[in-house]
Amino acid sequence: MKLAYRIDGPADAPVLVLSASLGTTTSLWDAQVAALAVGRRVVRHDHPGHGESPVPDGPVRVADIGAGVLDILDGLAVERASFCGISLGGMIGMWLGANAPGRIDRLVLACTGASLGTRQMYEERAAIVRAEGTAVMLDGARERWFTPPFRESPTAQRLFDELLQISPEGYAACCEAVGAFDFHCELGRVEPAALVVYGDEDPVTPPPVVDALADGIPHARRAGIAHAAHLANVEQPEAFNAAVLMHLDERIAA
Repeated sequence: MKLAYRIDGPADAPVLVLSASLGTTTSLWDAQVAALAVGRRVVRHDHPGHGESPVPDGPVRVADIGAGVLDILDGLAVERASFCGISLGGMIGMWLGANAPGRIDRLVLACTGASLGTRQMYEERAAIVRAEGTAVMLDGARERWFTPPFRESPTAQRLFDELLQISPEGYAACCEAVGAFDFHCELGRVEPAALVVYGDEDPVTPPPVVDALADGIPHARRAGIAHAAHLANVEQPEAFNAAVLMHLDERIAA
């Protein structure tokens, strides 16, 4: 699966892949790039039908997007990379950690779970978006993505505006991919050292979801981000960046 991507940072530095959430693009990571690209080559990709990536012409699975990430690494002649994904991006990270562990150095799984919600819920959401467009998702995104004090900020509004530009078919196909994903029985195969990051006020990943993910991966620990909902990296970028850098820098120090 062909995925659009952009690169920041030194060409000869270790690679870090950033993978966004459903309904967002590479700009989701704007508040991370300056910090993470110091001494790293940061590769941000768009999901199918999001941003610059082509609209899919058939069903999409998390495994398909994961294979697309590996294609990006192959095209860049990168043998190993660290990976940080949020929500849908975190699911892709789990798949890579289990199915291509030799390609992944360290994992950050943010605001995600081995499954999220129910398959029926996401199938219904996909059907609505195909019929009415992504604008129908705005109210729900406001509730899930950010805490009340942050929802009226210019940064939040920019992401809401971007959601309106996402291809309805791209959103719907990726929505179905999230709904079909259930990795509970596969978590034990995730080999890279993983950091599970969660927002303390994230309605999408309540404590049982976080516990199941962090406890199911053999080499995982967790980091909570205070005063943050589902897009914790946007709402609390300093705390998020610090947690990610601590995890990644342990590998460099070793």
